[in-house]
Amino acid sequence: MQGGPEICMAENLNPMPGSNTGSRSNIFMKDGVFLTWDDLWVTVAGGRPILQGLAGYAHPGELLAVMGPSGCGKSTLLDTLAGRQGPKTRQEGDILFNGRKQALAYGTSAYVTQDDALITTLTVREAVYYSAQLQLPDTMTKSEKKERAEMTIREMGLQDAMDTRIGGWGAKGLSGGQKRRVSICIEILTHPMLLFLDEPTSGLDSAASYYVMSRIASLNQKDNIGITIIASMHQPSAEVFQLFTNLYLLSSGKTVYFGPVSAANEFFALNGFPCPSFQNPSDHFLKTINKDFGKDIELGFANGIPTEEVIDILVKSYKSSDIYQMVQKEIAQICKQGGGALQQSKRRSGLFTQCHVLTRRSFINMSRDLGYYWLRLGIYISLAIVLGSVFSHIGLDNGSIQARGSLLMFVATFLTFMAIGGFPSFVEEMKVFERERLNGHYGVTPFVIGNTLSSLPFLAMVALIPGAITYFLPGLHHGYQHFLFFVIILFACMMLVESLMMIVASVVPNFLMGIIVGAGIQGLMILVGGFFRLPSDLPKPVFKFPLYYIAFHKYAYQGLFKNEFVGLTFPNVQAGNGSSPTITGEGILKRTWRFEMAYSKWVDLAILFAMIVLYRVLFLIINKTTEKEKAVIGKFMSATWKDKAPVSRGER
Repeated sequence: MQGGPEICMAENLNPMPGSNTGSRSNIFMKDGVFLTWDDLWVTVAGGRPILQGLAGYAHPGELLAVMGPSGCGKSTLLDTLAGRQGPKTRQEGDILFNGRKQALAYGTSAYVTQDDALITTLTVREAVYYSAQLQLPDTMTKSEKKERAEMTIREMGLQDAMDTRIGGWGAKGLSGGQKRRVSICIEILTHPMLLFLDEPTSGLDSAASYYVMSRIASLNQKDNIGITIIASMHQPSAEVFQLFTNLYLLSSGKTVYFGPVSAANEFFALNGFPCPSFQNPSDHFLKTINKDFGKDIELGFANGIPTEEVIDILVKSYKSSDIYQMVQKEIAQICKQGGGALQQSKRRSGLFTQCHVLTRRSFINMSRDLGYYWLRLGIYISLAIVLGSVFSHIGLDNGSIQARGSLLMFVATFLTFMAIGGFPSFVEEMKVFERERLNGHYGVTPFVIGNTLSSLPFLAMVALIPGAITYFLPGLHHGYQHFLFFVIILFACMMLVESLMMIVASVVPNFLMGIIVGAGIQGLMILVGGFFRLPSDLPKPVFKFPLYYIAFHKYAYQGLFKNEFVGLTFPNVQAGNGSSPTITGEGILKRTWRFEMAYSKWVDLAILFAMIVLYRVLFLIINKTTEKEKAVIGKFMSATWKDKAPVSRGER
């Protein structure tokens, strides 16, 4: 960079055009989003403040950088402005969009989080192209969407990695910095009106950081659209620092400085903390306000003043400065001018396109992820061979009655129980879904449809191949109609377990806890399913009513047993005194297993498929109402904390 020794001088930090915010308001008010926040407080349980009385604004066409030491509240500020704070936080203060207090509609903003939630089995080209098909309108042709995707990839410097898989656990792929650039690619495809980036340069070297940030800063020059960009930055280089329009410095949740980048160095110098020559201003600012590490007094840093006092001096000086008064006037001016209400973006693709793309993308992911179905298929085949060997030539003698029952119980219980093995892969897919849904790429319904359709061929394969081995090796009830019913029951049970685990994943996103919860629910269903304890012997409160009737194992057991025993006869070992020398399968089901014989096996199968639909719909409803529930919980907790600690912001 030219003039390197002078980089700390304010006049050499060339700001982006536009310190006169009033003139820019008329240019971008129609197309852009003006964001303001005033007296913003965020606290957690117990009243501990994370953000303390923050005030600021972000204009269309400008790049606002939020900086500060680790733990100062950068990510919390972005989450709060984007409406993504958790239910355990309490928010006070005003956040206005175009001078209005309104919800941030889906599709109007994009958020690039610190965690890169990406489908690891896709290549860079596939990940960005599928996202383009989901986000861009149906009025664009496939070739136009593909061209937009590839152009964005090239602009992020990923052209050499287009056909490289993203990679993840157990599969080498892109580096951390490249994954971050893929995440940015996906979110800037449509040039959203409001763009949040949480440490977009983490994992990038200085050259890549500058290249990426200059590309982000130049988004406002495309299509004459004013995009409001807010980015939290960890440690920008001097070149990257010059790309910022305004700077927001935080320390322990307090505002140290907010204003033009060009005036930041002068502010620190006037308060007795000038930036030394040959030093990056951002490094100097962060060193000055970082209280995590002790300063070497012998080096004369900050004139030997403790960091706590330095921060206190800067916070008080900022509050009494002309810059702060200008900020308050600008916030008032934006609120006075007002603007249009935010509308949900109508530029994304239609429902049919979303379902088609998500089905295809999910199918590719499932086919490439060994842990989703292939590993399970291998284990199922191995177990099927063992089952067929243990129960080989089962015959039709009296001893085969118990053997057939044990075999069918194992199939309906343990083979279906193992369907939770794909839960970790589904949780990773859920992370991608949450990111894309929050950014307005698509809704819950297309995701449920796409996931369901893409899994059908794999579930059918996992049910058919091991099912054939398990059925024909022991020699179960002859007839292909009985075999097909056996396979369909196995298919339905596996799909039911997957549907159950989808519900668990929407409530317990941690995959270890999810597996424990899912296993516990299935264990309870197995116990009350009617095999280990006969239905008539189950305790009526709770275990029989209602658990016995809502456990899908009840219908799986009855369907499989009816399919196997109805139509067969076995020797009656207790024959004598005029009793029949044989016993029918129906009699065994009634007297030995005490199953309900008033309806056929097809009713049991229909109930299983009805439960599949019910579980999938329940998953859809849970995810559709998640955000509303979070808001209700947040309001309830805020009211609770307010009752416990009725302290006004002014008293703080």
